[in-house]
Amino acid sequence: MRYFIELSYNGKNYHGWQIQPDAISVQEEINNAINKILQSNIAIVGAGRTDAGVHASQMYAHFDTSKIIDANFTYKLNVVLPNDIVIYNTIPVAEDAHARFDAVSRSYEYKIWLGRNPFLLDTTWQLHHKYKNINVELMNEAATILLEYEDFECFSKVKTDVHTFICEISNAKWVLNENELTFHITANRFLRNMVRAIVGTLLDVGMGKISVNDFKKIIESKNRSNAGLSVPAKGLFLTNVAYNYI
Repeated sequence: MRYFIELSYNGKNYHGWQIQPDAISVQEEINNAINKILQSNIAIVGAGRTDAGVHASQMYAHFDTSKIIDANFTYKLNVVLPNDIVIYNTIPVAEDAHARFDAVSRSYEYKIWLGRNPFLLDTTWQLHHKYKNINVELMNEAATILLEYEDFECFSKVKTDVHTFICEISNAKWVLNENELTFHITANRFLRNMVRAIVGTLLDVGMGKISVNDFKKIIESKNRSNAGLSVPAKGLFLTNVAYNYI
């Protein structure tokens, strides 16, 4: 039987989602918890990968088991797991359902705090006085340009093993709520480091370092060295993974 689990995690203490040698990962922690409960050797498959320090307010993964999953399984998982990983639901699905390949869209948010806040140090990138006059309207004008393109090689991590840089972005906008500035973006898929590079480049627009037209030229250049900095991981959240059957 195949099951989906819906979960969230604070990525501060993890070297990303995916299992890797000599480093703690979210995937490994969940594998260990499931195997401890079911007394089996199960490996979960996630909806995607998040880098070290990146958070997820919604993530899905699937696993297969011949064991009976009782009504208390989700509760048991949360007892075994560390407090910074939480399982919300365990959902029986079709045998061919796939957490990664069946996802029709993924959404991220990048959270910036304009000023200082000691309670948000781990979940926002805090910018101080030099960003006080940032032009959010110009940043949104540039963000809409993303929907006109499909090739985002300029925002991809260099030396990546992907076969295509094509992504279909359906939403990209900034929302300013007092001191909290949040970038929202949705696409069918994302390249490694893509959101953090987009945010860094859009901030250059907002600071007047580059124009909206320059932003367009950067996309067309397909050259990562032309884009802005990759902003810190701690402000990035995977917020939604959408399927046609959940």
